[in-house]
Amino acid sequence: MTEADFITSTRTFYDAIAEDYADLFRDELANRPLERAVLGVFAELVEGDGPVADLGCGPGRTTARLAALGLPVFGIDLSESMLAIARRENPGLRFEQGSMLKLDLPDWALAGALSFYSSIHTPVEQLPSLFAEFHRVLAPGAPLLVAFQAGDEHRHHDRPFGHPVSLTFQRRRPEDVVGLLRAAGFALVSHTVREPDPGLDEVSQQAFLIVRKPARPEI
Repeated sequence: MTEADFITSTRTFYDAIAEDYADLFRDELANRPLERAVLGVFAELVEGDGPVADLGCGPGRTTARLAALGLPVFGIDLSESMLAIARRENPGLRFEQGSMLKLDLPDWALAGALSFYSSIHTPVEQLPSLFAEFHRVLAPGAPLLVAFQAGDEHRHHDRPFGHPVSLTFQRRRPEDVVGLLRAAGFALVSHTVREPDPGLDEVSQQAFLIVRKPARPEI
């Protein structure tokens, strides 16, 4: 699948299901204490006054959480339907349409970034380019949080909520993603994996990787 193909299919999928998705996951962090803790750790690792980007922000729930933790955060997403919900529910925050693979940001622009379950539709062969783009826009010393479902078997969703769309949700081995992040120039800060919670209808482990772009060497 080419870059254009998977970007188009991802945008089409989330444009179709945006309202249903937002309703289903309205309180998604309420029963996820570890996720809240990881977001708190990430927020404390952000230094300086630069902006923080929630890359693949969806309806803006994680963006709002980081804003509540005091970060100057904004969201970027492919889906205009998702962004409409994010803007409606968070009128004080900024949300922009765009692709994570081609961010409309200068080099070293961000004090931090997160990809919270938003890289799971990117084909594995495109991950080096994705992580290189993250590295480009982060300032030296800035942290990056990447969250995803762990495992080897992908999960295909066909006609979710009755909409005539389909998309594959790709699971990864955390050690493989760590290797790709290191290859892109990041240093590992933390590697957290939790077991699936049957109460949340989960069937796979959840992985949370925090890495940091190395600081510039002293001259």
